[in-house]
This record gives sequence, structure tokens and C-alpha cells, in this order.
Amino acid sequence: MTAQWQKTEWRAKERVQMPDYTDAEALAAVEKRLSSYPPLVFAGEARKLTRALGEVAEGRGFLLQGGDCAESFEEFSADLIRDTYKVMLQMAVVLTFGAKLPVVKIGRMAGQFAKPRSAPTEVKDGVELPSYRGDIINDIGFSAESRIPDPNRMLQAYTQAAASLNLLRAFSQGGFADIARVHSWTLDFAKDMPGFERYDALANRISESLDFMEAAGVTGETADTLHRVDFYTSHEALLLEYEEALCRVDSTSGLPVAGSGHMIWIGDRTRQPDGAHVAFCRGVQNPIGLKCGPSISTDDLKRLIDTLNPDNIPGRLTLINRFGAGKVGDHMPKLIRAVQEEGRKVVWSCDPMHGNTIKAASGYKTRPFESVLREVREFFQIHAAEGSYPGGVHFEMTGKDVTECTGGVRDVTDGDLSDRYHTACDPRLNASQSLELAFLVAEELDQRRRTRAQAAE
Repeated sequence: MTAQWQKTEWRAKERVQMPDYTDAEALAAVEKRLSSYPPLVFAGEARKLTRALGEVAEGRGFLLQGGDCAESFEEFSADLIRDTYKVMLQMAVVLTFGAKLPVVKIGRMAGQFAKPRSAPTEVKDGVELPSYRGDIINDIGFSAESRIPDPNRMLQAYTQAAASLNLLRAFSQGGFADIARVHSWTLDFAKDMPGFERYDALANRISESLDFMEAAGVTGETADTLHRVDFYTSHEALLLEYEEALCRVDSTSGLPVAGSGHMIWIGDRTRQPDGAHVAFCRGVQNPIGLKCGPSISTDDLKRLIDTLNPDNIPGRLTLINRFGAGKVGDHMPKLIRAVQEEGRKVVWSCDPMHGNTIKAASGYKTRPFESVLREVREFFQIHAAEGSYPGGVHFEMTGKDVTECTGGVRDVTDGDLSDRYHTACDPRLNASQSLELAFLVAEELDQRRRTRAQAAE
């Protein structure tokens, strides 16, 4: 696609966390068909997101990235998309109000169908089968037939992603996201829950401000930014056959773009500098995320930054840290210093979910909300100590009324997990926990802003 990069070059590299399809002809037919389909996103949208993230990298914005751990074919519905989108809007309002900065909103939506797994197989009742790797690859049902990778699932994933994007664009541009509707974004089941009175109070303050602005002649009709929002999609670029098939050349710039989502990221298990996933992602012009867990070294990080963002473009690369509560101080300072020494422009984002997964006494996989909060606090504390900018947060959350993470103002207990445990893979924050976390982040950002203002006086 360019003299330096071909979208097929990943095929000559080491591949990990990817399925081995047994029917090569069926796989080739699906790839050919996908290659003829329209891209799901467009180069101009990806460039716009890069510019917005560039503002974050310079300390003039904040990144909110959130959504499902793994999207499901079975649970797909307009209501679920709407409710998750509502919670994202609420979180963004809280963050914007606290930080006094624009918030870049990116959903883990319309493409988050594949999941890396810690083991290639799983055992139930003495039966060992290949692991479930997400609906785009195989089925969650525990049978030998269900776990066979099926390339035709890529076509269903594409169709669902296209429908999701169509609805998200309508919500974002058609008036649903109008700030004047700030009260209507609260989910019906959540209105009387503990913690939501805090959001109501904030929404009332916003409504009063809007009344004043309207009296002064500023409305959604005269100021378009009050009426609509920019909302982007993202997913882990794990299944490279799917990514390659949707890769296109931008007719404007002549550069390749990943047509599967606005932003794609490389997981902590697939970030080998010489591996297939890095080889693919380095060539597309989309913003790229890089998950950084405890095993990443400063040398590997520098090498990855050089590979993925050789021109040091602000907004091109987001480093998504996932260390676990109590461990951030052991790993993040040296990474920050390595980036600073190289003069690299990156967005630092905190993923407080993946490093805090445990198995509860009840047997359910969960995440203690207090551990999630602690990692976020440590993220801000270390950036303050290192003189760097804490640019974003990355959550697994849902608009469904789930009980998957313990704790929070609703005080979900181990015994509550079985009530509404719906996730196909990892436990997600529910609406009240998501909002509680947004208020914590807003307080941290507000404190940082006040501290810097005092230092400048």
C-alpha cells in the first residue's frame, strides 16, 4: 500500500492470540468478501481523532475511553447501545465540568469482538476445550463444535459493527447528545440509586447555566457544539485477517487507514516489537493505543514508540497503563522518564480494570471497585510527582444494570454477583460505579488544575 509498508506484511511475523482456521478456502472467501465491503470508518474521521488526541497529549484535553469487555452477538440491541452511550455522556459531562477541559469520547464499541486469553484451553467438569476467544472467532457455548473458529463470524461482526456505528452517529449528531438533555441521560433503573443525586445536582447547575446562556442568545441552534458531540469507536486489533480485509487507502492522502474503527489498540499480550500485531498497526494512519502492563521494559517501550510513531505526531499514540492497584509506583515512573528523555509526545491513559481482576469466594471473576479507585488515584499521584500529564482513563463498563464488580456506592457484595452477572469475559462497571469513578477523576483533574494555577501566581 506504500513503498515502506504492505497490509499483508504481518503474515510473515510471529502471530499470537489468533485462531488457526481449519478451512482455508472458507477463510479466503470471507476475507475476499470483507475486502469488497465499505469501510466502517473513514480517514477524515481518524485524522480528526488524532488531532483531538494531540490536544490531550499537550495537556489541553482529556480522554474518556470505555465500553464492553467483549461485544456479544446474542445481547446486541439498540437499547444496550443507547444505555451505554448515555452513561458515557454522563461521565463526559462530569469530567468536562471538573477538568474545565474538552473530553475526547471513545467507545469500546462497534468492533470489540475478539479477546486475548490467558490460556489456550479451559476445563469444565473434567472436559478440556479450546478457549472462547470472542464472538468474532468462536461461540461461548461449551462444546467442541462451538469452539471451532468460524471465519463467517467476521461477516456477522461487520454487520453488527455497521449497525452500531449507524446508531451512534445518529445519537451524536441528531440531537440526542444535546447538552440541554443532560437530565434525560440518567437511566430509568438508576434514578433512585445511591450516588445519582450527585449527578442530578451537577445536571441542575448545567441547566441553570444553559438558561442563562439562552437568555444571552446562545442556544443549540446558534452554537452547534451544544447540540452534538464527536463520538469515536475503538477496539483491540486482535484478529488481523479482519483488520487487513477492512484496511483501505485514503484517496485524499494516499495513506492506509484501518477501516474497522477510529482507534485500534495493541494488547499487552500482543505487543511484541517484532510481532504480527505491531507490524500491522504501524502502517495505518489511525490513532493507535498500546497496552502497557508490568512486563513491559523501557527498552521495549522505546522501540515500540519508534516503530508506531516514528514522526512523533501528537495524538498518534496512546499508552494505556494497566498495572494493578499498589503496583503503579513500581512500573510507571520509569516508563514516564523514558518517554520524557526521548522527548516523545504520547497520551498517558489509565486502565484500572485489567490489573485488578480476582476470583471471588463465590467462584465469579470480579474486580473490587476499591482497587479500581486506588489505581486511578495512584496514576494521578505519580504523574504529579513526575511532572507529566495524566491524559485519560480506559474502563470496561456497561449501561446494563449488572452486578459484576464488587463495591461502589451500591455496595455490590460477593453474594450479589450471581444476581446480574452477564459478561461473556471480564467483569464490567455498572452505571453507578462508572459515574462514581468519573467524579473521582474529575476531582483529581480539578485539584491538578488548582495546584498548577496557584504555582503560576
